[in-house]
Amino acid sequence: MRTQMFKLGLRSGALVVAAATLLAGCGSGESTSSDGSTTAAPVATATATNAAGEAAVKPKDGKVLKIGVTFPILDQFLQNVADGMTARAKEDGVEVNIVAAQEKTDVQLGQVENFISQKVDGILVIPVDTDAADPMTEAAKAAGIPLVYVNRRPADLPTEVPYVGSDSLVSGNLEMEALAKLANGKGNVAILQGDPANEAAVLRTKGCKDTVAKNPGMKVVKEAAGNWQRDKGQSITENWIESGDQIDIICANNDEMALGAINALKAAGKLDKVLVGGVDATSDALAAMKAGDLEVTVFQDAGGQGAGGVDSIVHLYNGETVPGYVDIPYQLVTPDNMADFE
Repeated sequence: MRTQMFKLGLRSGALVVAAATLLAGCGSGESTSSDGSTTAAPVATATATNAAGEAAVKPKDGKVLKIGVTFPILDQFLQNVADGMTARAKEDGVEVNIVAAQEKTDVQLGQVENFISQKVDGILVIPVDTDAADPMTEAAKAAGIPLVYVNRRPADLPTEVPYVGSDSLVSGNLEMEALAKLANGKGNVAILQGDPANEAAVLRTKGCKDTVAKNPGMKVVKEAAGNWQRDKGQSITENWIESGDQIDIICANNDEMALGAINALKAAGKLDKVLVGGVDATSDALAAMKAGDLEVTVFQDAGGQGAGGVDSIVHLYNGETVPGYVDIPYQLVTPDNMADFE
């Protein structure tokens, strides 16, 4: 298959590609507990809890809670998170009002302020910029409204505000370990990073680099920020191809950028010489894997993250403890097990 062709190409000289932009970012976070109306109570901050498969949790007083939710944008993956929230809300007997900020931090802050003025019972946020979430956190805290972050962990998350998501360092490690194995521990690696302002992009990139560093026959030669977008992943890869430097592996922070890279490689007739990996296991990515174009992806349980966020708000409303980090684990997806994720 394409992997065998890649190995032949690796021995004789593979794709030529080049150049890119550097990036930066940072992130970390912890937990929250409060009762439904006013005060916040301390909760455990060092414990990670897996919320996947948890039974539906309902408000103890029988109230139909109204939860405001703001997303940065609703792309294919984040729409799956939103769908998970909607489905879980029905099970929990609560209502969610989902809006998107179109990647604008000021718009997202305004959405949170609107939720507060509407006196919602809880707020869920996937931040546009993990380094700029403090005003939203402070506004919710001042109003005494339970707040939970999902999918993207703010850089300076207070100990009383929970985060529901996945360990992005693990996803980068899983992806690059699988690619390194396919490449027999050899080759030049290019990294397509997501938004440098997002903790997930920083940690997935670190996971990729950490794994490359463990393989003496491999090195990272190019790195560029595609901001999670397919068209940017494609244009960056097109520029690399035109530049002429050799790249054997592309480790993308998400499937959208990986699919963009695949489009560029196909157009240049280079796809059989390069291994491409992504993260999220979206339906488009699984279709590309079935076609033999994408080597690996990493399943991020979008529905599980969405459900965990809604459950956390209900727990907080009930005055129950929520861990600072509610973990929804990643899983490696390859052609051998992809049927389990379709």
